[in-house]
Amino acid sequence: MQEIKRTLDQIRSVLDRGDILTDAKDISGRVAWPGIGETCQAAAVVRPVTTEEVSAVIRICHEAEQPVVTHGGRTGLVGAIRCKPNEIVLSMERMNRIEEIDELGRTMTVQAGVPLQVVQETAEKHGLLFPLDMGARGSCHIGGNVVTNAGGNRVIRYGMTRELVLGLEAVLADGSVVSSMNRMIKNNAGYDLKQVFIGSEGTLGVVTRVVLKLSEQPKSQNAALVAIPSADKLTKFLKHVDVGLGGTLSAFEVMWNDFYRIVTTPPAKSSPPLSQDHAFYVLVESMGGNQKRDDERFEEVLGEAIEAELVEDAVIAKSSSEYHGLWSIRDDVEQLMHLKPLFVFDVSLPIAAMADYVDGMRAKLREQWPESKLVVFGHMGDGNLHVTVSAGKSNAETRKAVEQIVYAPLAEVGGSVSAEHGIGLEKKPYLHLSRGPEEIAMMHTLKRALDPKGLLNPGKVIDVATAND
Repeated sequence: MQEIKRTLDQIRSVLDRGDILTDAKDISGRVAWPGIGETCQAAAVVRPVTTEEVSAVIRICHEAEQPVVTHGGRTGLVGAIRCKPNEIVLSMERMNRIEEIDELGRTMTVQAGVPLQVVQETAEKHGLLFPLDMGARGSCHIGGNVVTNAGGNRVIRYGMTRELVLGLEAVLADGSVVSSMNRMIKNNAGYDLKQVFIGSEGTLGVVTRVVLKLSEQPKSQNAALVAIPSADKLTKFLKHVDVGLGGTLSAFEVMWNDFYRIVTTPPAKSSPPLSQDHAFYVLVESMGGNQKRDDERFEEVLGEAIEAELVEDAVIAKSSSEYHGLWSIRDDVEQLMHLKPLFVFDVSLPIAAMADYVDGMRAKLREQWPESKLVVFGHMGDGNLHVTVSAGKSNAETRKAVEQIVYAPLAEVGGSVSAEHGIGLEKKPYLHLSRGPEEIAMMHTLKRALDPKGLLNPGKVIDVATAND
């Protein structure tokens, strides 16, 4: 601890005293998303304001061989921000400025600590859209979205975060700064270095500033909640609306019956707009260019689905409040906390394999824990399911057994153990199910090249010792 104290004294020489927290009470409350995070054990929390300050802090830590864990909005679910007593937290919370908006070029330049919702609202004020969206929009930071390659609700149309970043700036493990603040959609001049840091979970560098790609604000928005009777009709309905809406489909959020019941039954705030006895529920959203014409097309497409008996029942949002009311049902994931103890997963797999995958999980869980609960929902349109399991216990043995049931079948269908949450610590033992040995070897090569001392978010994604062998 004496070495950490000397390192903090050096950091105080480049930061204001108020930017460094060392009191245990100030540190311990910095846990991950509600109810499932562990107490933060870091020796200190350092809160820089500029890239230059981040660079100075990282350089000092590099020279002292001091491990650093970067924190954003702390909404992660895979243990990527977990800290040990010998580690220092580098919090991006004060790097929260929007630096520039280019309306013609449709870009926004921001610091990494800007909350996603602030980015969304700022873009909207300028008649533009930043389409990345998720339930944690008010808490998560854009830097965290970048380093986890976040997905969310509108990937089916706009892609993952990777498709929404034109350029970025990052501080490397030795404190040097790589500033690749490209603003062009087309730039084939050599390697696209920003891709190294997108999805790296803070293990290869600290992202400090980002150039975001914006779109024109849509002039129409339509949404409906529909009830689907079976899995085969669910996939047919996806195909039907994707074709029928002519490229304007922006979200296709599926809720299995278990999830819908939880988020529309007290103490949940929402009441069920459709009865609770259907097999599946879909929140379908379209964004277009003419409200009147798009209203007609949206209703026509849903009407055709009803006539084809793909849809059993539907309710269309007729106002802004009804639109947000439908989304509030899908976003009310905190209701799952009533199932504690629980295990939370996000996976991706071919759409055609989803129903059998869920049915297989449910059977295996009930075979081992007859009273277990399985709740499934997710961004089915882009192959992503969120899985919550309550098996009655939360010990390590139960967790490992549940993980085997959730993850093992994915290898057979070419799925992934992580669709959008990342690997962190929780999924590291299962990385080999989704990445081949050559891919993992290349990850080690990158880690050795960019962080040879293993100081940046150590132990996350890949094993640091293995990377340095």
